[in-house]
Amino acid sequence: MSAQSSLQSVDLVIEARWIVPVEPASVVLENHALAVEQGRIVDIVPQSEVADRFLPRSRKCLAQHVLIPGLVNLHTHAAMTLLRGLADDLPLMQWLREHVWPAEAQHVSAQFVYDGTRLACAEMLRGGITCFNDMYFFPKAAADAALAAGMRAAIGLITVDFPSNYAADADDYLAKGLAVRDQLLDEPLLSFCLAPHAPYTVGERSFARVLTLAEQIELPIHLHLHETAHEIEESLKHFGIRPMERIRRLGLLGPGLIAVHAVHLDANEIELLARYGCSVAHCPSSNLKLGSGIAPITQLSANGVNIGLGTDGAASNNRLDLFQEMRLGALLAKEQAGRADAINAHQVLRMATLGGARALGLESSIGSLSPGKCADLCAVRFDDMALAPCYDPVSHLSYAVGREHVSDVWVAGAMRVENGQLIENNETGLIKLARLWQNKIRP
Repeated sequence: MSAQSSLQSVDLVIEARWIVPVEPASVVLENHALAVEQGRIVDIVPQSEVADRFLPRSRKCLAQHVLIPGLVNLHTHAAMTLLRGLADDLPLMQWLREHVWPAEAQHVSAQFVYDGTRLACAEMLRGGITCFNDMYFFPKAAADAALAAGMRAAIGLITVDFPSNYAADADDYLAKGLAVRDQLLDEPLLSFCLAPHAPYTVGERSFARVLTLAEQIELPIHLHLHETAHEIEESLKHFGIRPMERIRRLGLLGPGLIAVHAVHLDANEIELLARYGCSVAHCPSSNLKLGSGIAPITQLSANGVNIGLGTDGAASNNRLDLFQEMRLGALLAKEQAGRADAINAHQVLRMATLGGARALGLESSIGSLSPGKCADLCAVRFDDMALAPCYDPVSHLSYAVGREHVSDVWVAGAMRVENGQLIENNETGLIKLARLWQNKIRP
């Protein structure tokens, strides 16, 4: 038998200056290579062993790069990219009631959602995000846009108690959402969440139906919770209890709950999230921009609550940029705790990857780099003067890197960004499309 015939054939070998697998924690592999076959990671080995182990059909050399898992955006409203900058510098409820909801009532359609999500996917992929958890109307259109971009998505089956261009009432929202899930259940890049919007837009009957469905078909529940002080005041006024206690009594607290924002929490509520195994989607930029506050992620982390990072929608951020959320999230935690070591660089990278994957129930497939997992990968180039010198690549990822340093992105082993350029989407065409919608929304 020849030496070559004993080698394992693989689709791709990526050699990188550094590989950060995220799991095991705090590990940085120097001068290693990652092998991919049929969209999954085969192994990670020292570069010196590649010639003796693998016969790759394609090879990528990233001599001045760090290779990390694709980032997971745990909370967004992707189609709202078409509303980016429409009404800035306003409190949440005024922003929603006077600007966002009226614009949505007039313009949101399946085409709006498809086009807006296409634009969002392009922005996210170029920034190293390979999976996003969405919550918006017309989920089939969002799913189609994600598939067209070759991107992984958790599609939220939205529920609210008021009519929209998409559905007439809560029963209609759920029926249409479940039909979308049934239609797309076999798509390997898609998963699904039940997405009741918030305690102030969803009533007890609707929450009961969501809980029953979540238990029957084992879907996570993606819910805005304790975003503002006003939300809590209104709950006390109308129900006599805080929103967290209300959903606890309704049975929604559990390992499948993704509590989005979770800004205004007392010690008992932090303990409840930990005890029930809930996850938190931390959206620091959106929280600050809307004046909502700063989530207590140091205390949440100390209590063992799983935390992922989200951008929220581009209408309230105004960027779909998880590198920005990593840096801001870590810095805010340090200030809030009064300790520079409150949340370190490795922890915040874990939030942006494995934390989001775990919240979505996808941790066995994505979020870290290990054999058998999907090859959702992000390469960040470190050959920029602004990143020199580099003593610690993970520190750079959290505090120095920008999304403009993302060079290459793969989803399930398929290259989606190469040398900073999108492969599937025409950027000029997307810009023109956005301008057409801008002229419709605000002539």
